[in-house]
Amino acid sequence: MITEQAGAEPGGTGVTAPGGRLTTARAMTRPLLRLRVALPAGLAGGLLLAAASAPAGVWPLAVVSPALLVVTLYGRSLRGAFTVGFAFGLAFFFPLLAWVINLAWFAWVALAIASALIFAVFTIAQRLLLNLRWWPLAVAGWWVAAEAFRDRWPWGGFPWGRLAMTQAGLPTQGWAAIGGAPALSFAVALTGTTLAWVLVSALTEGLAVRRRPVAVAAVAFAATAGVSCLPAALPLDAVPAGAKTAVVAAIQGNVPRVRSSLANQLNSDWVVTVNHATATEKLARAVAAGQRPAPDLVVWPENSTDIDPTLDLTVYNEIASAAATIGHPILVGAVLQDPERNAGLLWLPGKGPTAMYVKRRLVPFGEYVPFRSLISKITSLTQLQPVPFTPGHKAVVLDVGQVRVGDVICYEIAFDDLVRSQVQAGANLLTMQSNDATFERVGPITAESGQQLAMARIRAVEFDRAVVVASTTGYSAIIAPDGHLITSSGTWQQAELEARVPLLTSATLAERAGDWPEWAIVAATALALGLAVAQARQRGRQSQ
Repeated sequence: MITEQAGAEPGGTGVTAPGGRLTTARAMTRPLLRLRVALPAGLAGGLLLAAASAPAGVWPLAVVSPALLVVTLYGRSLRGAFTVGFAFGLAFFFPLLAWVINLAWFAWVALAIASALIFAVFTIAQRLLLNLRWWPLAVAGWWVAAEAFRDRWPWGGFPWGRLAMTQAGLPTQGWAAIGGAPALSFAVALTGTTLAWVLVSALTEGLAVRRRPVAVAAVAFAATAGVSCLPAALPLDAVPAGAKTAVVAAIQGNVPRVRSSLANQLNSDWVVTVNHATATEKLARAVAAGQRPAPDLVVWPENSTDIDPTLDLTVYNEIASAAATIGHPILVGAVLQDPERNAGLLWLPGKGPTAMYVKRRLVPFGEYVPFRSLISKITSLTQLQPVPFTPGHKAVVLDVGQVRVGDVICYEIAFDDLVRSQVQAGANLLTMQSNDATFERVGPITAESGQQLAMARIRAVEFDRAVVVASTTGYSAIIAPDGHLITSSGTWQQAELEARVPLLTSATLAERAGDWPEWAIVAATALALGLAVAQARQRGRQSQ
């Protein structure tokens, strides 16, 4: 059992020796920050990390926040580390997930607290890793390991709040093409931990007394920051000359912003479908007038029809009319019945739906309710989804001439393996169908839309594929394989986006490596944690 006393902890922590070499201290007299200072600092660190994510997107804070967390944990007891980590997690997840309040306030509170608790438990491990000689590397690995856990558990995981997803459009984003989102998170975290080395060196040694350790740490930070931006200088998967291209369109039909009563729900669903058909016909008129090129594929968002068009003749005819007017295939986001499924239907003019992709990763408490029988006795949450959706079970590539579409639906864009499976199945174009209206009906909050758009941009870089994002209310966008926005819409408006994009088939290093970079980092971090625990136990026995 590891015991720690306030003011004199047997574990100690790593500090910088006079020669600039990172070493392990035998003991520390006290943490760098008193708890009454560390708690507000932890709260500030969490708020900074939330601000690094969309919608604020102040990306340098993704480096500053991990550094501040190290400073608050340095020299702290394990119990104190949990407390500070919980404060950090609350300050991070509550604003990051504020959009969930539009579903239900108790869902927002429960999700934020649960995420903060998981983060706090992992923070104990970060505190132990600070005992090691090369703790900046170990703590950078800790961020990847903590994200890997949250990406998978509970109920299939919730991959929100990853460091990688703060880097869309930045010089660092190329790491996603090399080792996936985990490698990008590691690069960002390592920059933050070397910055923490500078801060810890300054606070433990004293700038006025011993400047060499601080200088060495500062050089390490500058070198790490430079390496993290190195992919921007590398010719990573450039679009080859003569690559096939296609014109793609994203339709944002817009929806009624005020929630409908159950009595008016069917009418509201019909309005949504009509809105998307109307916008498609508007695009068709512009094509007929020679103002815009004819699209090879039109993408409607998730829930563009919540009335099953295979069962309702009126809805079928409305979509068929839009397809006939535009004269090209439409990928329709539809809710199907018997069983209830969330699907992308490939609709061909004159033929109707010919193929489909069914959403595989369902949203817990949104598309199904875990422990339904128990939860129904204590809350009305089950009323939000009275009939659970049935998930799909395989990757499906939809053939549209030379375009091979790999579709993901909303929440799925956050999962590395799921997006990768569509590319590995042969997709040369990725689409993301999303219904952001569910989470952004009240006020000006656009966090969920912005966070998903950032994820889509990182996926474009990771797999070297253009991505078409179609949302009911925005943001919709067409993204180039290098992650930049070719065109995009605002929110709560009707929009028709169109662009010519390359259809690439090459495999990035990240696609070839699959999960291996993540598992390698997690395994190395687990070994480092085992070593840190062993050292702490040995010092504990020696102090008795």
